[in-house]
Amino acid sequence: MKALVKKKEKDGSVFYLIQWSSITKADKYDIVRKIPSIPGIYELYYMDEKKKLNLFFFSRAYYGGLRNHIRKTTDAELETDLKRREILQKYDCYYRYSETASFADMSDILYFFSKTYFPDRDFEHSGRYLDIFVNEVSDDKIVTI
Repeated sequence: MKALVKKKEKDGSVFYLIQWSSITKADKYDIVRKIPSIPGIYELYYMDEKKKLNLFFFSRAYYGGLRNHIRKTTDAELETDLKRREILQKYDCYYRYSETASFADMSDILYFFSKTYFPDRDFEHSGRYLDIFVNEVSDDKIVTI
């Protein structure tokens, strides 16, 4: 399954289908070799002591592409946010991504995720739709919503 975002519009609403890549343990050399340098969205997880994956960050990668953004945000030496740096230093980091070239679609999806997972984060949607719906598909059978 190709990691990409699909959408359907109906009556002022949008329905996004996110097909995620496989969850992969972050390794800076593998990231540079395997991740495409194209726009998309991505999520970062850490594995705790109980071997549970915990979502701790999601974002879009527009300028610079997925490769550059994931490489930077999974490396404790490059991370500037102190909370995320602590997590990266303490735990193994995992990521997954999905390709989409539309900045407006990324904004809608991240708005949906922010309201679902991190209500204190302030993402703006594109303003194009009355309602935003998201469905996720993953070969790893990990669905976060």
